[in-house]
Amino acid sequence: MANFFDISQFDSYKEDNRREVKRANGGLPNDMWETYSAYANTYGGVIILGVKELDDKHWRTTGLKLKDKEKLLDDLWNLLHNRNKVNINLLTESDVQTYDIGEDIIIVITVPMAKRSEKPVFINTISTTGFKRNFYIFY
Repeated sequence: MANFFDISQFDSYKEDNRREVKRANGGLPNDMWETYSAYANTYGGVIILGVKELDDKHWRTTGLKLKDKEKLLDDLWNLLHNRNKVNINLLTESDVQTYDIGEDIIIVITVPMAKRSEKPVFINTISTTGFKRNFYIFY
């Protein structure tokens, strides 16, 4: 899979069809799962937790700290294995990376494209709530 994120390029990135940022200060964002489904059902991409997009489209960290990391990661893995949340876990440990940016951390989740036999990837136990990157619900 192509590398959609390189920490050395952080300041040059903007959201696009392969990169999406989420604040995650109160825990895993609910809309993160729509992005997971969309990336899995299309060509893959990265979800970056602990970052917000500013009005000028540049990114800024949101203040996630090391103490937040374990809870976010525990919640991520627990929900990935919960068939009431998502029908398939496509991630391995190497798909989830943590980076220090100044005093903050970010968590980068690389979502691969699902194999044909794994599609559609859907959320919330109902096969009609799968997403494609163009944000249309399919089925």
